[in-house]
Amino acid sequence: MRFETRKKRSFGENIFRPKARTERPDYVLIGIIFSILIFGLIALSSASNFQSYNQFNDSYYLFKHQLLFGLLPGLLLFFVLAKIDYGIFEKYSVLSFILSIILLISVFVPGIGVTYGRARSWINVAGFSFQPAEIVKLLLIVSLSGWFAYRGREKTADFWNGLVPFAFILGLICLPIIMQPDIGTLAVIVLIALVIYFVAGGRLSHILGLGLAGLGAFGILVAQAPYRAERLMTFLHPELDPEGIGYHINQAFLAIGSGGWFGLGLGQSRQKFAYLPEVMGDSIFAIIAEELGFIVSAGLVILFLTLLFRGLKLAQLSPDNFSRYVTVGIIAWFTLQAFLNIAAMVGIMPLTGIPLPFVSYGGSALMSALAAAGVLVNISKHT
Repeated sequence: MRFETRKKRSFGENIFRPKARTERPDYVLIGIIFSILIFGLIALSSASNFQSYNQFNDSYYLFKHQLLFGLLPGLLLFFVLAKIDYGIFEKYSVLSFILSIILLISVFVPGIGVTYGRARSWINVAGFSFQPAEIVKLLLIVSLSGWFAYRGREKTADFWNGLVPFAFILGLICLPIIMQPDIGTLAVIVLIALVIYFVAGGRLSHILGLGLAGLGAFGILVAQAPYRAERLMTFLHPELDPEGIGYHINQAFLAIGSGGWFGLGLGQSRQKFAYLPEVMGDSIFAIIAEELGFIVSAGLVILFLTLLFRGLKLAQLSPDNFSRYVTVGIIAWFTLQAFLNIAAMVGIMPLTGIPLPFVSYGGSALMSALAAAGVLVNISKHT
């Protein structure tokens, strides 16, 4: 049985509440998601072939790894979560939060946690590795949505009953991510939480206060790690130190500029040959722009924007507050993360190492995104 808010709805909620439910999913939403997914797999097969051949003597090793450990389990979760009653997620929203904390802390357990680069953000169990923070994104959306739906908009808008406990919950999630540290993932999770909080009735003045506190905390994090200050300076002045700290962004600019309107052709990237770092991860949009050009790259951006507007429409038509908040949270996850990734590649945001949803390499990221997409499709059947 779902906890459903019975208090009076706002004007926007009343006019969009449907009079009847259907059992047909939103096929347009499914089409948008799988269009991005298929496009991403094609782009990844090209971006990853040089590194795959260098490391494994197989041009498609990493691509096949993505299919096996990202796409297949992700599709399984997609179809399962699209079928079961989404109300069960609200029933176990508290358990979702507890599981989130356990997953985030587990990366610090000796013998299980794995460090890649500067961040200790992975778990390796019996040879299978995954990034808990990717799973936590969906779990946090479910737990916050259930909590806000149960409490109602009046308590959420209150300072002591809404803002203070929300800030405490968010702090419990953010602290282990800061300790890893994974600032890019931290930014995405905080933005998702703030969007849900706002839609659930949080006051704009409270959100601005949290934003100012967040900027102060970010300043402390930058002061503690010199490389973060260097990244910030590179964002402000990318022409500085092009062979050092500015190498990544300058190579991304070179890749995007080389593509022109129509690109060099699929598979014809020059920057993926050990020039541009992280060509399969956060830099994959630069490879897309280089190989397929501005028109196709803009088409990918339009797909994400279409996903945003379709998702907002689904949120307006959702049958209860819990499903509305979940929908908004998942759509915020996909579109805000895509914006942060693409914005970093074109130089309007600092580099943070955030992957492009459904496109970048990463089995746990793709699996979690497809699971979240299944929840969206599930909710769309009840509008």
